[in-house]
Amino acid sequence: MKISGVDIRPGNILEYEGGIWKVAKIQHTQPGKGGAYMQVEMKNLQDGRKTNVRFRSADTVEKVRLDTKDYQFLYEDGDMLVFMDQETYEQINLPSDLLGDARPFLQDGMQAKLELWEEKPISVELPSQVEATIVEADAVVKGQTASSSYKPAVLDNGVRIMVPPHIESGTRIVVDVYEQSYVGKAG
Repeated sequence: MKISGVDIRPGNILEYEGGIWKVAKIQHTQPGKGGAYMQVEMKNLQDGRKTNVRFRSADTVEKVRLDTKDYQFLYEDGDMLVFMDQETYEQINLPSDLLGDARPFLQDGMQAKLELWEEKPISVELPSQVEATIVEADAVVKGQTASSSYKPAVLDNGVRIMVPPHIESGTRIVVDVYEQSYVGKAG
């Protein structure tokens, strides 16, 4: 689907110069002379490159719809992650760096959504919140007020996050995968 350069919005997936790009930020600019344009910051979904492109209203760009499919994570094989299609039971191997910062939160049997472009997976989305166990939590420093002070803690997957002072080692908590932040105690 072709769209005008000034209709680009954050989150759009665009086909540009032979690659697939996700729009991160946009800025609409109307200079004193000349036509208005859209300054677009994009990230390539295949190799991770970032670029800034200026689109005028006369420019058209191809907006891409990605197919989303449910997969289940089975196991890790070296640098590859093995997922299984929930409908066909076919297995697919993906490079672990496709997950980025969310990688440590991937757990055996976890459900994930894969975004596919022309049948090729280009991104993996984990559930936004997962449960994890605190394996190490710093002691509370006396004199700190409870409202303002979070303390560092380490999760069972090795990720460091900040938690409220009452959270101790061994506590199961809910963590926001993409913010890498404390949400609450696990029920």
